[in-house]
Amino acid sequence: MDEHLQAEIGIIGGTGLYDMEGLEDVRDIELETPYGAPSSPLRLGHLEGRAVAFLARHGPGHRYLPTEVPYAANVYALKMLGVSKVLATGAVGSLDEALPPKTLVVPDQCFDRTRHRRDTFFGDGLVVHVSLAEPFAPALRRVLLEAAAAVGEPARDGGTYVCMEGPQFSTRAESLAYKAAGHAVIGMTALTEARLCREAELAYANLNLVTDFDAWRPHEAGVDAAEILEVLRHNSHVARGVLRAAVPLVPREPLPENGVLASAMITPLASVPPATVARLRAILAPYLV
Repeated sequence: MDEHLQAEIGIIGGTGLYDMEGLEDVRDIELETPYGAPSSPLRLGHLEGRAVAFLARHGPGHRYLPTEVPYAANVYALKMLGVSKVLATGAVGSLDEALPPKTLVVPDQCFDRTRHRRDTFFGDGLVVHVSLAEPFAPALRRVLLEAAAAVGEPARDGGTYVCMEGPQFSTRAESLAYKAAGHAVIGMTALTEARLCREAELAYANLNLVTDFDAWRPHEAGVDAAEILEVLRHNSHVARGVLRAAVPLVPREPLPENGVLASAMITPLASVPPATVARLRAILAPYLV
């Protein structure tokens, strides 16, 4: 691909974050991947001296439900552009009294409750088992924590993110069960991205922005989307500041997540159907010698 259409760092903007202020030398491009078109055009530019590709997870105007987001196309498009590290944001509900609305959290674990999504690139003659013991890249988690502190918005270090299917919010029984299990926050997107980024050898971390207390609090109404919108406006402003501070801190050297397939591919590539290899060429390129 044209060297002018390359990026080092990917930024995936979640609910409320549909652009990235401060980008210079901006160029919007539309890509087609083997998994269809991404959620939005990719906005390429330079931020704090680093080559960045920004993508709006839910599309312009927020038109994709969490289940409808073309996660595979989004991740594959970033891979096509040469991205190796991804910083994402996402709105979440809190399962902890100590994490009120407007709190920032950088989770270190996930619990999967999704059931209707494509969450792997592999199959069709190629068996791959990557480790997800640590779903978020530790080096990028440190970057987000340091950046949040630097802009005066310190984030909670760690916690489990429950990834639910949606689009409805939790029942009170579900919310109480997640809280009783000791989970920290609940959202609808992060683990699907984390799974696919790991398979594509992209290091990934997520900045959570708390909007509400979910439905576990007794004697209170459940989550209301209208009430969340006001908090989202505040959180989006904070997220832009944290991301801008984070980008120059992202390591330039390869991270462990950038080479996980070397020990995860079970099927010899010589035995993989050519159509599967062709579909996955952007991901398999380092191994197609």
